[in-house]
Amino acid sequence: MHRNVTNAIRQIMDEWLPPALRDSKWFMYPFFYYWYRGDKATMDAYMNFKARVYTMSKTEYEDFYVNKRRNSRAASRPTDLNDACIQFMVANFHPEATSLIDIGCGNGFFLNKVAQLGKYELHGCDVMETKELGAGIQYHQGNIEHLPFADKSFDIVTCHHTIEHIPNLDRAIAELKRVARRQIMIVTPRQRYYYYTLDEHVNFFPEQGNLEFLINISDHQCLNLDGDWMYVGYVE
Repeated sequence: MHRNVTNAIRQIMDEWLPPALRDSKWFMYPFFYYWYRGDKATMDAYMNFKARVYTMSKTEYEDFYVNKRRNSRAASRPTDLNDACIQFMVANFHPEATSLIDIGCGNGFFLNKVAQLGKYELHGCDVMETKELGAGIQYHQGNIEHLPFADKSFDIVTCHHTIEHIPNLDRAIAELKRVARRQIMIVTPRQRYYYYTLDEHVNFFPEQGNLEFLINISDHQCLNLDGDWMYVGYVE
């Protein structure tokens, strides 16, 4: 299901329904049943994720993302990015940049979009051990809380639909800023907190100020593009 469609559905459910109904386990159960293809073990894991995530070991946490998500209907979606965010990023890359890394790169959808420009040395980083992202794109295994790179390694650091999943969020943001030489681009949902959400989100940013305070880069932009926050910070 396209990101723009799921954002529209989320907007209706999160903003129009009474909270007592929206966050009822019994009301949400049919949605989980559909989204996780009736796999009850997976449904249980996701419906109770927010209660478990802070006690998971690093191995358990990474296994959850690598294996459990395969049963989700989101697994077949080529990207979590909406079209407006993709277009904005490509149009606003730092003019002096020659290298870019995508942290939480998934299947490399965004990196392959950037590769079409033929202008950048491209890298992807995620928790999987190996990943073929495409010709000319170098893959690195790593956790966002402990990135395996030196300070200021890449001109542009992008991170899409990842920070909403990270328990140790301050550490993750510090790492993104540490490895960036010129520019950081972060995309995350504009979403209210509910316990029962059809995702693995533990961080929620309903207001622009929440995100701006967290990232704390003085020279920045933060835009609401079709239901997702598009944050661009200049770290030079």
